[in-house]
Amino acid sequence: MYKLRYCIGLFIVFITCGSAQAVREIETEAGKLFITTTNEYPIFGTYHFKEAEPIVELQRGGTGQYQLHDSPKRPIEWGLECSETGTLKSVKGFDNLKYYLYYRFTDTEADGSTPVWTRVEMTVHLNAGKIFINGERMKLFTAKEEKKK
Repeated sequence: MYKLRYCIGLFIVFITCGSAQAVREIETEAGKLFITTTNEYPIFGTYHFKEAEPIVELQRGGTGQYQLHDSPKRPIEWGLECSETGTLKSVKGFDNLKYYLYYRFTDTEADGSTPVWTRVEMTVHLNAGKIFINGERMKLFTAKEEKKK
């Protein structure tokens, strides 16, 4: 009986820790808000502009790269806007979901100033199997990857 209680206790701790969402508070020009990198769609990976550069790369843990047009790739930290409890803020369209992606460069600006948080749209087009960042950087996904429940 003791072993059963111990196993159940470990299982509950494992489930609780495994499903916890990392939420971070950031300061933007619009004020304080919360971001997370947790999403039920396969948002991690590289997004291309017309199958080439410039790119956006989103890695697990909120790091990656963002390349502006006619510029080199720069390291970023990123997250999707959410509530204080980690619930993603989204707008549902006909066959898509729109999220707000916030990113900031982790290196200093050319003028030496501290980088600020920038907001761009991320849309997940369910029927087309495409995810867009800022309407121009695109990544494909398959139905197999689609929802992770």
